[in-house]
Amino acid sequence: MKQKISISIEQATILKVEQKVAKGIFRNKSHLAEYAINKLLEAEG
Repeated sequence: MKQKISISIEQATILKVEQKVAKGIFRNKSHLAEYAINKLLEAEG
């Protein structure tokens, strides 16, 4: 089950995220955030 959260991110980072979404690399900002969090957690073991 997905759950909504709220976070604060620098404007420059948001612009980079939106560029990735616009290029079709991710479906939306939430998809990119979830992907990045999972990658970080996997790397930490």
